[in-house]
Amino acid sequence: MAAGRGEFFRSLLEGLERKPPNPDPRRGRPCPRRGQPGQGRGQPGQRGGQPGQAAGKRTERRWTTPRPSGGSDKSRPGPIREKEKSDFHQIKTCSSKENLVERLPSEILIKILSYLDVSSLFCISHVSKLFHQLANDEVMWYKIYASEFGGQTWKLRSADDAAVKEGPVEVGDLSLGHWKRVYFRTAAGQEMGKWRRELRDISPYTGLPRQTEWVLRNLNVSWELTVCDCLGQESMLQHSRAYFFESSVIVRWNGGDLASYHHISSIQLHGVRKEAMKRPRKPGWRSLILKLDMKAEPGCFIGKDRLIKLMHLTPGVIIGVWRGQSSVAFIMVSLHFHKLVEKSLLGSPACPYSEPVDRPPVYDLDPEFGLHGYTLHFVLHNTGTEIMSGYFRQLSCHTVQIQRGLVELRVIDRTNLSQHRSLSGHVKLPWKSNELEGSVENCCIMTLTLLDEFHKPFWCVSSPICITMAKMSLSFDYSGEHFLMNYQNPEGQVKMKLVWLKEQKQFFLISLTVYVSLSKVNQHFSRDY
Repeated sequence: MAAGRGEFFRSLLEGLERKPPNPDPRRGRPCPRRGQPGQGRGQPGQRGGQPGQAAGKRTERRWTTPRPSGGSDKSRPGPIREKEKSDFHQIKTCSSKENLVERLPSEILIKILSYLDVSSLFCISHVSKLFHQLANDEVMWYKIYASEFGGQTWKLRSADDAAVKEGPVEVGDLSLGHWKRVYFRTAAGQEMGKWRRELRDISPYTGLPRQTEWVLRNLNVSWELTVCDCLGQESMLQHSRAYFFESSVIVRWNGGDLASYHHISSIQLHGVRKEAMKRPRKPGWRSLILKLDMKAEPGCFIGKDRLIKLMHLTPGVIIGVWRGQSSVAFIMVSLHFHKLVEKSLLGSPACPYSEPVDRPPVYDLDPEFGLHGYTLHFVLHNTGTEIMSGYFRQLSCHTVQIQRGLVELRVIDRTNLSQHRSLSGHVKLPWKSNELEGSVENCCIMTLTLLDEFHKPFWCVSSPICITMAKMSLSFDYSGEHFLMNYQNPEGQVKMKLVWLKEQKQFFLISLTVYVSLSKVNQHFSRDY
């Protein structure tokens, strides 16, 4: 249908620009007057020309353009006259092109625009002031609204809505474009209502919507990476693979033609909703999720293998760099499911989605309100498997345990052997580039979802984490080597202690403690601890 409209507009433009056929050179020329020498029968003994002139030459002489008065052929050479003619022709052609559309009546233009779809009509309104005025016609937009969402009685809110608007549209004129705004508001509301209904089913295990992955796949959401180098050149990459888990997703981009790691100045992550297959060339809406400044927040080293080394950028960005070089092999980002659909759809290309503040009610009768009743869903995983998963309830902290501005929540106690957990398989992070693949030992992804006593997400993290060897023995109950896994950001910290059991060839998690920033607790629960 869009192709037919395009052919229609193309044929219309060609018809308006088509030049009339070249007129007969014998028409429209000034006829020679009688009595002039050299033309007609002005002199006796001559037949329209000079003595000895051939008939053919007389005819050619007869139809030559007359000389202007007051000059001769030598004063105006032929090439100069031809240049003046071409310049005049160009000026005339340009002025006629500028008035092609303006010469058409507004009724015909509105009729033509009525055959466009909504997106094309919205785009053409930014071409010129004339098209902006015509593309905001109230009657046309009401018909579009009625055909899309059902017929409704059109009642004007004021007399200004029925008035005929002339001239350029003013920004403060609220009457113009009323049905256009109603259409987009209704369309956005219906679309958002569909996927928000799917997100109402909350899992009691994670405190997150069960259908997050299904909604992202059904809406055809992808993630786009924009990498800018020091010279200001940008490279845009579509994600190569997405690995979905219960509460997070890992997105991978292969290196390709990216700048070297030391030349990257900034990284931007956008959620992009692609259009249906019937419009493959139409760009999708881009919603900014994450923006990193490499100069202000340089990455830290977290692991390596024989081919690459891993650099970690807060909050969950991993850059694989070829060893011995500075070229980028791949980029991975770990995204938590909390509000991921809204972040991928409802932000703007330059501004991320702002989550509304929904504070719980204040209980003045409870002196330690906000320090107990926490629930933790904790997962260690990589791109392929889950290494460890746990669900912990009734986590609490007393007022006397608050130290250094942190609320301590002991999840797994080192002294309680019944709480210790084994990690299945080896702790490693597989990677893949365009040509090669491998895995980095002692690295994985940590996904943490801390729920408050109302079972609402309070602190959500999905980030890479690595294992480091402890300097001293952490527990006398195990004879193996001891290791640490630590994570920290402005909102809190996570500390884990592990033991490597050589006979079983696996890690044992003997301690897990979560620290939450006291300022975050006070702000969330309206307290002043």
